[in-house]
Amino acid sequence: MPRLPEELIAQIKNNIDLVQLIQSQSYQLKKNGKDYLLSCPWHDDKEASLVVSPDTNLWHCMGACQTGGSVIDWVMKTQGVSFRLACEILQKDPSLANSTQTVKKNTTIKLASPLAANADNQKLLHQVITYYHEALKTAPEALEYLEQRGLNSPELINTFNLGYANRTLGYRLPAKNRKAGSEIRGQLQEIGILRKTGHEHFNGSIVVPVQDENKQITEVYGRKILGNKLRKGTAQHLYLPGAHEGVWNVEALKVYDEIILCEALIDAMTFWVHGFKNVTASYGTSGFTASHLAALKQYNIKRVLIAYDRDEAGNTASKQLAEKLNEEDIECFRLQFPKKMDANEYALKMTPADKSLALVIRKAQWMGKGEAPQSEPETNIEQVESEKKATKEKSTQPEPSTPLAASLEAVEPLSSPVPQTASIIEAEIKDHEIHITLGERHYRVRGLGDQTSTLKINLMLTSDNGFHNDKLDLYSAKQRTVFMNQASDELAIKTDVIKKDLGKLLLKLEEIQQDKQTQANEKDQPVPLSAQEQKAALELLQDGNLIDIIRQDFNKMGIVGEESNTLVGYLGCVSRKLDKPLAVMIQSSSAAGKSSLMEAILALMPEEERTQYSAMTGQSLFYLGENSLKHKILAISEEEGASNASYALKLLQSEGEVTIASTGKDNDSGQLVTQEYTVKGPTMLFMTTTAIDIDEELLNRCLVLSVNETREQTQAIHQIQRSRRTLKGLQNKLEQDAIKALHRNAQSLLKPLQIINPYADQLTFLSDKTRTRRDHEKYLTLIDCITLLHQYQRPVKSIDHDGEVFEYIEVTLKDIELANQLAHEVLGRTLDELPPQTRKLLTMIQTMAKEACQSQQIERSDYRFSRREIREYTGLGNTQLKIHCHRLEELEYLLVHRGGRGQSFEYELLYDQELNQSQQHLMGLIEPQKIDYDANKSEVKNKKSGQRSDWSGSSRPQVGGVSGLDKSLQTNDDKACGGSGRDEVEKAQAPQKRNGESYRSDKLTNSIPLAANAVQLDKDSVHA
Repeated sequence: MPRLPEELIAQIKNNIDLVQLIQSQSYQLKKNGKDYLLSCPWHDDKEASLVVSPDTNLWHCMGACQTGGSVIDWVMKTQGVSFRLACEILQKDPSLANSTQTVKKNTTIKLASPLAANADNQKLLHQVITYYHEALKTAPEALEYLEQRGLNSPELINTFNLGYANRTLGYRLPAKNRKAGSEIRGQLQEIGILRKTGHEHFNGSIVVPVQDENKQITEVYGRKILGNKLRKGTAQHLYLPGAHEGVWNVEALKVYDEIILCEALIDAMTFWVHGFKNVTASYGTSGFTASHLAALKQYNIKRVLIAYDRDEAGNTASKQLAEKLNEEDIECFRLQFPKKMDANEYALKMTPADKSLALVIRKAQWMGKGEAPQSEPETNIEQVESEKKATKEKSTQPEPSTPLAASLEAVEPLSSPVPQTASIIEAEIKDHEIHITLGERHYRVRGLGDQTSTLKINLMLTSDNGFHNDKLDLYSAKQRTVFMNQASDELAIKTDVIKKDLGKLLLKLEEIQQDKQTQANEKDQPVPLSAQEQKAALELLQDGNLIDIIRQDFNKMGIVGEESNTLVGYLGCVSRKLDKPLAVMIQSSSAAGKSSLMEAILALMPEEERTQYSAMTGQSLFYLGENSLKHKILAISEEEGASNASYALKLLQSEGEVTIASTGKDNDSGQLVTQEYTVKGPTMLFMTTTAIDIDEELLNRCLVLSVNETREQTQAIHQIQRSRRTLKGLQNKLEQDAIKALHRNAQSLLKPLQIINPYADQLTFLSDKTRTRRDHEKYLTLIDCITLLHQYQRPVKSIDHDGEVFEYIEVTLKDIELANQLAHEVLGRTLDELPPQTRKLLTMIQTMAKEACQSQQIERSDYRFSRREIREYTGLGNTQLKIHCHRLEELEYLLVHRGGRGQSFEYELLYDQELNQSQQHLMGLIEPQKIDYDANKSEVKNKKSGQRSDWSGSSRPQVGGVSGLDKSLQTNDDKACGGSGRDEVEKAQAPQKRNGESYRSDKLTNSIPLAANAVQLDKDSVHA
């Protein structure tokens, strides 16, 4: 039996808190520094010698027993269970490990049994298959095996209820020394699921049940996934004890007149996943049973394509089978795979697999009596000419040694047995119903949903004799039988005819469902760009003035006075491509334009990469779909509308995914089961709010953009609104559509590359508050966004790590310079103790007080003013003014005095900071000019002379142009007004800079050969 994956074991050890687990078992832990102490349960311990360390999530007894380990070892010791069972207990529910009794060996089951007591053999077998089916979905080793065989198809797994026997069924059963456990184990041995030793018969195997038309399990096939890794002599193919019974995929025989017959179920499933649904399998070369023959005759199969392996046993069995079927008047063809190859191996080696299999089918060899039947293919002149040309060329060339050498690009023969498909059935699809006509019978289908596990519909059959209408699940054989019997009695139509019709309806409705799902998936796929669109998008991304163009385009779209906000919002949306995206919150008072600002930014992003809601309920986020938000923008119009989902949003932003366990009904058993729903990120969060006080947890995670609410901005907006009514406004609107399309196309070309910041170690940031820990990460991410946006202007480098190549681009000084400008305004604003609107009011009060004091010739400490005077000067509403003034009072920016007229409020301004001295520039960021010119140099290179101001310059003339350069820059920086020295240095360096990159340049190689060598060393060190 394969051991549990190392990733799963590590996840259990890291995710389950050992302290909480021990406390849940009623043990008393005593705090001791960073650790906890506990009296060891496994020996007489009076001094509490067992140490539990939360940092490492490990425990160890320092006393007599000297035992210890992880959470898994703790459960093994306290519960007396095996390693695998301990892992399963902790994986399912850590609270189950709650016994305080120390045992030598566990004798009671800790997990709920998946099997019901007192069930008959068929029901019990169904429950076992369901358990294996669920185990397969969570077994990486089994899914990897199916992937290797080209069979990891959710449709295949769910349609045929494939499973995986992972050795855990026995752990879920009552103990064999209990009555219930003894009875159910005996019953499982009788069925063949358990052997006499108590071990699972299909242990370590992919399990494939064979069901008849009534969904009764007649046979079970098992295939070991370890193959040759098992000890010699281990059976790779397993079945239930006894004679083989039943036909796999018997539903196909009801619909098709032609069947592909494979040697093994793996081969049959290979055909099925590649679109050939008319397939079944025998049980090996000698496994064509009476059940197979009876089914072929019952459903009037006219032609069988034998797809046995191309080896001696397969050839012999094919010949014998063809003779037997010919006696029953069933035509036979032999599919000619390359020698010693089966269908699965052929499909894996020949791509595309569907066309490869179709080619083999079309070249099938006639195995009947007499001459092979001649088919009349429907073709056009071009195909005939191409086939003649291909035949002529083939006659002049030597025959290839193996069919594997044949090219699928050649014209495929058309006069060959081609499998029938359900696509010949015509369906008229209207808004809420589907109409299908079969002969003189007309079917109307309503209520077709998206569920793939059920096919519940309202079906009406109409003929000349009347109609019959009923509700049924087409996947239920019992309900189909009831429908066709009742319809036959009412409409005088033979039941066999209706039975065939229902089979065709089932396949057609499945096809319609699949088409709907495909169309839904295509909506999320980017629309391919034309050559012209791609060229224009690349020109935009490669433009050296890309940032200026973005700002200008926002102005053309009618967004004025918000240059920093629009650019930060745009970069925030670009961050969706990163592993840790930014979150953006636009804050303003009502009607200030926050929604217009967000809509303008989102309009430049591809529609398939953004999801927008007006509101979200508490659990709505958990059911969006696992990958529906991955590397996308989640925009919420009003933060208040998502208040119930705030916890999930914070979790999605911090941890990159959210998971919920919910109770639902199992479609097969009807019982309530616990189901997990996961939504994976990373996701860029974009919201707006009118709240003045934003939730602190949300504020820490977001970049807060404050809308310009000044009177001048209002006048500018009025002007824009008026211009929209003019002819020029119409022209601008038409131009806006082109701008949106251009930016969306450009955004779709951005790749999620890794970002390397060679200057990261030299950057600085405020550290006086703990919240700057998150703000610092936002600052670094902002730099990454700018670099990612300019990826088509930067060389893409690569590094090889453990055989895997990672591509990356590097940050430049220009990126840091732009990020500093934006961070000073945006991050500086969030670090301010006053919200932006309150800070603006304080500035206006300062201006009002300064003007009044100058006109009245008084000191500011003597100046008093009322709330009405503030309202008249600022134009703010009374409600907003009360809120902001109250905050200024609390923070002691304003002092309240009692007036003499009815004891009204009068204020004194205590804030004495100079006007226009912005609080948002206190970020402690280093200026890009002060960053060392070569941040990639190694520690040894840092010690070279002349590369820092506190070291002497080199006397070697070859490096005179570089040595001492930073020293001269530092000297000039110390000058009050910059001086001409800096200008001369920058002027001298200007020709050597490219797009803001570091001073390492290929153009330096002629004048500074040693510096060029240093550059090459740096590149080598990066790849090393």
